[in-house]
Amino acid sequence: MTSAPFGRLVTAMVTPMTPDGELDPAGTRRVVDHLLSTGHDGIVVNGTTGEAPTLTSAESIEMVEWVSAAAGDRATIVAGVGSNDTRHAVEMARLAANAGADALLVMTPYYNRPTQAGVLAHCRAIADATDLPVLLYDIPGRTGIPFASETLIALAQHPQIRGVKDAKGDLWAATHVMDRTDLQWFSGADELNLAHLAHGATGIVSVVGHVAGRRYAQMIAAIDAGDLSSAQRIHRELVPIVDALMTTSQGAIMAKAALVELGVIEHATVRLPYVESPPEHLDILRKALAVTDLA
Repeated sequence: MTSAPFGRLVTAMVTPMTPDGELDPAGTRRVVDHLLSTGHDGIVVNGTTGEAPTLTSAESIEMVEWVSAAAGDRATIVAGVGSNDTRHAVEMARLAANAGADALLVMTPYYNRPTQAGVLAHCRAIADATDLPVLLYDIPGRTGIPFASETLIALAQHPQIRGVKDAKGDLWAATHVMDRTDLQWFSGADELNLAHLAHGATGIVSVVGHVAGRRYAQMIAAIDAGDLSSAQRIHRELVPIVDALMTTSQGAIMAKAALVELGVIEHATVRLPYVESPPEHLDILRKALAVTDLA
């Protein structure tokens, strides 16, 4: 376990599945071992990349149990408990804590799109439900509603709310919140990892980390050492694989395909409405893997 409550090099882990779409416990263990062997000190379970919207509540808790058991004390396990029903999110938070989660990931309520006062009440209710640290997930492109800066500043007063995963991409807004709070900041968009780290972020919550964990560990170490030129070099060397995973189709789809190419999992099965990568997307991925130094 690191001194940071969420780790620093964190990947939002895929949910391995068998060809018939059921959860794959053996594949889950292999992905956990792969992430831990490539420098990760944190893993997000049941996030967007984990296809959380298509998992039942029981499956979500089962994934927390499996990942927690596989990781042991080698990494922080952050469980996604996002819901647009506060009562359900509170229930999932308690179940995740009992299943072995070390921290919780909480997004704004999607679809019903409450006011910022509602967002405040929602997040505080979840944070009150357990004694686990909470990482807020700001991803308005999926939820339809951002965390306003003043909302984040207010939430920072809650003792359990300790950080933000920023997939909003507003670097100036992030700077304002970091300046006025002690929230730990995490890049939630691989395209902006270097920018967020250079602005003072604690770490990253990645998708590309499924394949580039060692390089991102090097980037974080370079920033810590004040070696911006090395961090910039790593950032640029990873352009092909970031483009392949993040701009070809969808991160969860491409991350599973990449793990198959690396021999970590056997199947790239996803659940509808996702569909597996077509040959032309796999060609882009394979070319990126071939030209990118992942060591």
